[in-house]
Amino acid sequence: MQSQATYNYKVVRQFAIMTVVWGIVGMLVGVIAAAQLVWPELNVLEWLGYGRLRPLHTNAVIFAFGGCALFATSYYVVQRTSHTSLFAPWLASLTFWGWQLVILLAVVTLPLGLTSGKEYAELEWPIDILIAVVWVSYAVVFFGTIAKRKVSHIYVANWFYGAFILAVALLHIVNSAAIPVSLTKSYSAYAGVQDAMIQWWYGHNAVGFFLTAGFLGMMYYFVPKQAERPVYSYRLSVVHFWALIFTYMWAGPHHLHYTALPDWTQSVGMLFSLILLAPSWGGMINGIMTLSGAWHKLRTDPILKFLITALSFYGMSTFEGPMMSVKTVNALSHYTDWTVGHVHSGALGWVAMISIGSVYFLLPRLYGKTEMYSVKLINAHFWVATIGVVLYIASMWIAGVMQGLMWRATNADGTLTYSFVEGVKASYPFWTIRLVGGLLFLAGMLIMFYNMVKTIAGQKAYDAPVLTPAHA
Repeated sequence: MQSQATYNYKVVRQFAIMTVVWGIVGMLVGVIAAAQLVWPELNVLEWLGYGRLRPLHTNAVIFAFGGCALFATSYYVVQRTSHTSLFAPWLASLTFWGWQLVILLAVVTLPLGLTSGKEYAELEWPIDILIAVVWVSYAVVFFGTIAKRKVSHIYVANWFYGAFILAVALLHIVNSAAIPVSLTKSYSAYAGVQDAMIQWWYGHNAVGFFLTAGFLGMMYYFVPKQAERPVYSYRLSVVHFWALIFTYMWAGPHHLHYTALPDWTQSVGMLFSLILLAPSWGGMINGIMTLSGAWHKLRTDPILKFLITALSFYGMSTFEGPMMSVKTVNALSHYTDWTVGHVHSGALGWVAMISIGSVYFLLPRLYGKTEMYSVKLINAHFWVATIGVVLYIASMWIAGVMQGLMWRATNADGTLTYSFVEGVKASYPFWTIRLVGGLLFLAGMLIMFYNMVKTIAGQKAYDAPVLTPAHA
């Protein structure tokens, strides 16, 4: 009978716990890499040098931490909003174990220097095939659940999750096309400027769909839930969806300003990046205005603080990105730490904060509890993480603008005023501040891990009964 059916929370629990675990691992690697820039003598081993750890860090925080958060929340949201349990639960379980295998293979191969050399797509061809298998399985489970939903309406969060799943499949398969020459080495199927164009079509849309659309799905479910308010404007959420997914696809060339890419292509990328500000801010405003009539909750609800602060950082980074895509601004910012600051205002401020808030919402409910072990610890985590983000991005902005100005400064006779090494020397204080910011953010994740362990210790796993649409 329908009343006896339960949601499949097992796979949600697995992904939620691993979100916190991989968050600690990925951020620890980031902190080590940041320390290596301050103290180069820390680069003692070839396989633990900065050049090996940096791609491991990006893969761990994006695909391990961010990926597990997306799997956990999408599996939870699609069941709750469709009033049905997951389609093909055995396949959902396969996505969990398959994804953990992908991550472990990355942890082994990247420090060994086995890499395709493509940013955010460094993993070699056998792992790429495994990723494609896991991702297709994910799509089958997600869309299969929507197909068997008990309500006619498909809630907007599922639109964003669905677009993220389809777009990432397309991006991964096209960009990872390669010709293998051995089990551990392959060469891209594309060459020269075409390879660069496809790589940054992939690279920016990894940001656009993996790190934005999927997490907007999170926002559209967990912000109204935690605020106990309806979405500010459902019509705006649908406009936001279509405008965002159409515009994002074309913004990639802004990574290739002043390169061999044709000038008109660079300009198209810049134009679409500027247009992208409108749907991005539409979504940010929609999320924040959902708190209309519930602003007082921010005083006492640290989970809501995480979610709304994440939206604020989302608004900031999606203003900064279009601005940095303008060719004249990019001439100053490119190859500097300003880019690093921009990436982390999105990655730490938006992606990590919304993920942390959503996982704090999920964990007690997955074990039949009403709240986490300690609300005070969530509050402490919020302030430690927020101070960490601000220190990180402010130091990188200052360092980046300084680097750009130093590199372009010239004497009256046309020679460079500063050598490159003088720019590096001037950056040291800011790299130290960045390290402190990263350490604070990592400390917040350790607080979260402790709170999670205390919350679930001795608790039985809980699968909630499937609600009929009348109880939505």
